[in-house]
Amino acid sequence: MTCLRLALAQINPVVGDLPGNAAKIVREMRGAKKKGADIVAFPELALTGYPPEDLVLKPQFISDNITGILRISKAVPDIVSIVGFINSGPGGQVYNAAAVMAAGKIIDVYHKMLLPNYGVFDEVRYFAPGERIPVYRMNNVLFGVNICEDIWHAEGPAKWQAGAGAGVIININASPYEIGKPRTRKTLIRQQATDNSVVVAYLNTVGGQDELVFDGNSMVCDHEGKMIAQGKPFAEDLIVIDIDTARTGRFRKEKGLSAAGKRTGREIVPVRIPAAGCDSRKPLKTIPLSAGPVREEEVYAALRLGTKDYITKNGFRGAAIGLSGGIDSSLVAAVAADAIGRDRVTGVFMPSKFTSRASSEDAYALAANLGIRIIELPIRQLLAGYKKDLAEVFRGLPEDTTEENLQARIRGNLLMALSNKFGWLVLTTGNKSEMSVGYATLYGDMAGGFAVIKDVPKTLVYDVCKWRNLAAGRPLIPERVLVKEPTAELRRNQKDSDSLPPYDVLDPILRAYIEDEKTFEEIIGMGFDTGTVRKVVTLVDRSEYKRRQSPPGVKITPRAFGRDRRFPITNRYRSF
Repeated sequence: MTCLRLALAQINPVVGDLPGNAAKIVREMRGAKKKGADIVAFPELALTGYPPEDLVLKPQFISDNITGILRISKAVPDIVSIVGFINSGPGGQVYNAAAVMAAGKIIDVYHKMLLPNYGVFDEVRYFAPGERIPVYRMNNVLFGVNICEDIWHAEGPAKWQAGAGAGVIININASPYEIGKPRTRKTLIRQQATDNSVVVAYLNTVGGQDELVFDGNSMVCDHEGKMIAQGKPFAEDLIVIDIDTARTGRFRKEKGLSAAGKRTGREIVPVRIPAAGCDSRKPLKTIPLSAGPVREEEVYAALRLGTKDYITKNGFRGAAIGLSGGIDSSLVAAVAADAIGRDRVTGVFMPSKFTSRASSEDAYALAANLGIRIIELPIRQLLAGYKKDLAEVFRGLPEDTTEENLQARIRGNLLMALSNKFGWLVLTTGNKSEMSVGYATLYGDMAGGFAVIKDVPKTLVYDVCKWRNLAAGRPLIPERVLVKEPTAELRRNQKDSDSLPPYDVLDPILRAYIEDEKTFEEIIGMGFDTGTVRKVVTLVDRSEYKRRQSPPGVKITPRAFGRDRRFPITNRYRSF
């Protein structure tokens, strides 16, 4: 065998859908076989979906998943398949595992050795670490298999398997997206390939799962770190590539790396895989590599996929959005229309006496541009009714934020009534800047089922909207929305800047405090006003109780609220 035809099945599984995921895996196995592949690999925990979280604690779930992997192994016996699943062991231990299947049976099982326990990951809660290091021989090709975190460490399974003679490393993943992560992965995989003089095939899952979005972006790098194949971003894909194993072998021999066990002190388990050769096949055509999307396009794609999968995988008929004529609801509506189709999206315009004509015009213009339905439900009379019923209790007290919040809560009630009646998911429109400092109303504009942009800072909201208009070739989002001053329009002449620093000041402070974990003094040292920093930090710390009651939303930054950043609500610590 002078070449290895490898297929990477970048699929979108559904957590817990064992029959559906198994059927998809078998279809892709057959598709890879038709393309002449010797090996087809599937993502980390492809059978169960990732992350299965506390489903792992259910013995029946583990048993059903093992039954599923055994059935898969018999489905397509004439192609080597690597499939992520959960394996069980003695003493009730379970493992994040990869089944290596051939000839209608499971030949071997690899257990993930390095378990991540940071950020959104808590695999130590569920899995035991693997200890065994197999290297597989298929004819004269030696290859290793490992899982996700295993490849992120220089001293780890990839090095040990390469040191034992493996010329190809297949790493299966469920690596969630955040801004800059695809580029970080490319750097990592190139470094691992170069350091170990091996071909590294990095396979990532794709799809939305609650707050997480998996971006695909699978890749193959040769033994010199050159990328030779890549998968689509934010879409399912089957990447098939011919790997010149003879060339890699010659390179390793010249460097004195071909002898098994020469560079590792770890015990290696050799496993032979039955397979036919591929020398008589015609080589595949080379597919040009793309530069990849720009930042704003990447973020928009993550929001679109996360929204689409949350709505469709949970069986909602459509989506409803409270349209205000502002930038945030405009972006959420555009994302929703692109995610599930304009015919399934309804905008709801709920004017009060404080709503400007410009807001009305912009909300209707946006709906027309997107081709979505718009409903108008004025709230003047409803607000008057609330005030009348509360008049005796509030006698002698001036109007304040109570009456402002009543408007937001009326709107929340109307949106949820539409949700109940028509089976629509209400998409909230608060951004990360607002959620950080609590500039949102509980049971009002926070009411809903999915918070599309809760991890998108306000300044980035503007950038993404500008990109969407550029991509459309026209002002899909009305130009006035991009330039008018942000306002909640809950009182006369209200502006966000009445309560908050300008967003181009607020967002860098929030990033320093939340994502970069800088101290109060360090943030001031960046050139920000002491009083402004103190106000912002205080608002962030005091708003945890609100965020804890907010719906899930797409994670796109390195430190999203909820999964990444978990602070106690009752908390008297102050950093200044």
